[in-house]
Amino acid sequence: MGIFGKIKEALGRGVEKTKTALATDIRDLFKKQGRLVDESFLDDLQEILIKSDMGVAASQEIIDEIKSQFRARKVEMEDVLDIVRNKLRTLMKQEEVPIKLAESGPTVIMVVGVNGSGKTTSIAKLANLFKSQGKSVVLGAGDTFRAAAVEQLTIWAERLGVDIVTAQPGADPASVGHRAVARALETGADICIVDTAGRLQTQTNLMQELTKIHRVLGKQIPEAPHEVLLVLDATTGQPGISQAQGFTQAVNCTGIILAKLDGTAKGGVVVPIRQKVGLPVKFIGVGEQIDDLEPFNSEAFIEALFAGL
Repeated sequence: MGIFGKIKEALGRGVEKTKTALATDIRDLFKKQGRLVDESFLDDLQEILIKSDMGVAASQEIIDEIKSQFRARKVEMEDVLDIVRNKLRTLMKQEEVPIKLAESGPTVIMVVGVNGSGKTTSIAKLANLFKSQGKSVVLGAGDTFRAAAVEQLTIWAERLGVDIVTAQPGADPASVGHRAVARALETGADICIVDTAGRLQTQTNLMQELTKIHRVLGKQIPEAPHEVLLVLDATTGQPGISQAQGFTQAVNCTGIILAKLDGTAKGGVVVPIRQKVGLPVKFIGVGEQIDDLEPFNSEAFIEALFAGL
């Protein structure tokens, strides 16, 4: 299967819930030819859209558009789907946002997220992607609270043939990040990826620790970290919005890796995340293999959402 085919297949599974709402539930509103656009119809349609994981704000924009165009008139299902498609295309539009590389010296990438979001695996996939581009990589195992996380990242580093900086359990994670950047500078590495311990965005002390790590990474390289990537578990659904808001407030996230998209039906949550947080989705996890990480494409997302409708 080609790259686009793999992305499309994963997106197709990932947006299943949203697609079902669009296809089945909206079709049920049109049991007869055309529907009068009245309050009853608009309320039913809005309930379907919200249930699809698109969120309240995006759903309201779609309802407002339908109301302005078809109020007190009959509307066909295709007209509604066209409005939904075009509105989502507008809401989801984002510039191509590849990783921002340093103009000189190593590019420092800090990776954050909640526990179990797929952070460590996403870092391994990122490292593999950079290595496939001919770049040298240093990993910083900054999740010093979980020995298993350090061990897992070390195994990946060995498999990929990339350098890794570790520390004893309980060590200051900021010092690990500092040493990882120092190693990258010493060895002339192209990329330095620093892992951090998973935490909830509501844990104030731990979020302050992230801010400290962010500050320390910039001591050796003033522009560092050049990217702060938030790994979101696509199976989380709507709670991903508050995660994105909380982490961005703490460390000024620059983009999202949407992990486990192939294992969820809640991919529609990408819409409110883009709308409410404004962060670009830079990569999506489309499988369990090391090369199952692909750049996010909003047009492919919309195509998967409406395929066959």
